[in-house]
Amino acid sequence: ICKYSEHCCDPLCSASAKFNGSLSFHSFPVRSDLRSQWLINIRRDQFTVSPHTKVCSRHFIPDHLIEPKTPEGRRRLTKDAVPLLFDWNGYSIQAPRLSVWERRERPADPASLEDPSTDLTVDHDYCSAPEPSSLDTSCAENEDLSREVEELRNQLHELRVQLTFGLQRFSGSDEDIRFYTSHPSTKWFGSQEQRLQLRRMKMCLIHECQGYDNIFLPKKQQQVLQPVDEFFLFLVQLSVGLKERDLGHRFNIHPSTVSRIISTWTNFLYTLLGPVCIGLSPEDVKKNLPSEFQDYPDTQVILDCTELRCQTPSSPLLQSEMYSTYKSHCTMKGLVGTAPHGAVTFLIKQSGLAKLLTEEMAVMVDKGFLITDCVKCKVYCPPFLSKQSQMPAYQVTETQSIARLRVHVERVIRRIKQNKLFDGIISLSHSVNINQLFTVACLLSNYQNKALVKSWVK
Repeated sequence: ICKYSEHCCDPLCSASAKFNGSLSFHSFPVRSDLRSQWLINIRRDQFTVSPHTKVCSRHFIPDHLIEPKTPEGRRRLTKDAVPLLFDWNGYSIQAPRLSVWERRERPADPASLEDPSTDLTVDHDYCSAPEPSSLDTSCAENEDLSREVEELRNQLHELRVQLTFGLQRFSGSDEDIRFYTSHPSTKWFGSQEQRLQLRRMKMCLIHECQGYDNIFLPKKQQQVLQPVDEFFLFLVQLSVGLKERDLGHRFNIHPSTVSRIISTWTNFLYTLLGPVCIGLSPEDVKKNLPSEFQDYPDTQVILDCTELRCQTPSSPLLQSEMYSTYKSHCTMKGLVGTAPHGAVTFLIKQSGLAKLLTEEMAVMVDKGFLITDCVKCKVYCPPFLSKQSQMPAYQVTETQSIARLRVHVERVIRRIKQNKLFDGIISLSHSVNINQLFTVACLLSNYQNKALVKSWVK
């Protein structure tokens, strides 16, 4: 845009930048009160002011003009400059009249040196629509506010994730996942999430079935937690052993809701994992047989029993049935069988293992398992001292060898009992679903770190 197109908007002034190179042309101020004073002095009341409307420098007194410091600079106006010199007042202003008591002239107000807005020029006024300069300021403020709102939303989302005790909060820390669930990593949860979502659609919550004769017509209620977070809650209660009230505070739900979620997922996982065949064929066992079992290559399963301490029941009959002289406490008993490489392959409420063993197989047990007459297969059991005063050397070697290999099933049981729910004294309130809980804990151990199971025999 050529600067020679600038001209003065005063109706009685014909100054133009094309013919008056020594003059400077200045835009109207942004302040509404100052702009109104300009229009009054110019005597153009019904006049539309655009960013390209100019007033030449001959209408300003010298005190209102700031000369440029460099030849390339532009002449500027002071902050409160107003055009005062016009044709109708002879391009002069009258000096202020002194009062009777004044002996000197009134001092002029000090002028500010602030810069006005940058001048913009076009060929003619009609080349662009008039735009108030405050519009650009409003747009810039809106953009700043939009960015600030977006930042606050991100901060709010991060705070919500930090305050929510769920899988998403610990998704970036495999160490926390192992601590709260005993499972290897978040990746494992990701592989199970889609599977759980499909099964969860067919799951009927415990409280949904109460009061209905037909369980296939459940009462529809709003789901409090996502299925993967419900699964995470169940694993936290099983692995860490937190109380229901504690879990309610962590997940921001009522303790009764925690109880229903745990009962629902206990039965759901028992139904989901129970039908899965965990028994291995002799070929699969030999395929994964560790080298340490080369002296016992036909070993199909290693058996051992475990006991979980529980509250003493009030019934004398139950006390006599549940009391353990080994633990000196009332206990719940369970039988666990593992393959030589460490996977849980046998777990049943009422033992039917004898029907599954054939003459080509062998089972390894401790001295307490007197099952030689109950099964058709070979039994690897440490020899008894009987009436001997001392065991022969070969029996001592056999006892040490079997004990060294049987430690694998003991370590599997120890891993299962590392779940803090089984670590202390189990409340009788859990007796309703303790079989399901123990079965699920044993079956879930097969989904934990498998490489560690193999390293036990090394």
